[in-house]
Amino acid sequence: MSEPVLSVRNLVAGYEPGVPIVRGASIDVAEKEIVVVLGPNGAGKSSFIKAIAGLVPVESGKVELAGKDITRAPAHNMVRLGLAFVPQTENVFPLMSVEDNLKVAGGILKPKEVPARIEEMYATFPDLARHRRIAAGNLSGGQRQMLAVARALIVHPKLLVLDEPSAGLSPKFVSMVFEMLTDIRKSGVTILLVEQNAKAALAIGDRAYVLVEGKDRHEGVASELWNDPVVAELYLGQRPATPRTGGTA
Repeated sequence: MSEPVLSVRNLVAGYEPGVPIVRGASIDVAEKEIVVVLGPNGAGKSSFIKAIAGLVPVESGKVELAGKDITRAPAHNMVRLGLAFVPQTENVFPLMSVEDNLKVAGGILKPKEVPARIEEMYATFPDLARHRRIAAGNLSGGQRQMLAVARALIVHPKLLVLDEPSAGLSPKFVSMVFEMLTDIRKSGVTILLVEQNAKAALAIGDRAYVLVEGKDRHEGVASELWNDPVVAELYLGQRPATPRTGGTA
């Protein structure tokens, strides 16, 4: 693996002092990779990436982005540091139009750069271009996820971090979202992804980690992990069929 874009070492984090949810997790994400974080319910997956993004207090450990220490950096500074986080919910402004959502997200860019960057997002996500005047709250679930990702990408992040992007979506939109992530990676964007839909996530990922009780317990090549007996024991509970993109969250 090349020099990591993201390096996390022995991260301990939680919402209450002395009550950690993340208990010493470590991962690396190399440039242009899709790295998937899996685990059973309550494993601390979402808390882990929220701690990386500055949304959950860190007690100890270290987070580096492109060689720069961002441990405990305030969440509102993360975009400027190069980390764009897409939460599972409340990831767009529902009363604002698609275009206004993109304008707000591009606020840290130079004003003259924003129109061209918005057009680049429309070229990447043609559905958004067709609905540019529509309030985000009136979009379908899949379209809202597209908008949330476009808002994150508009500022040219070093790392795109997503929390359960397929949650609540129909099988059709699950496939659409994962195809979108594959295309984004092909454009050169590095992605860290927490996902409950292991089948779809492993189908597009390069590598994956399994978190159990807030600790990374297993890792490997994504395409090989679906039939890995260790993963079956830690997470899946059984040996399932070969992964394919799609399915329910």
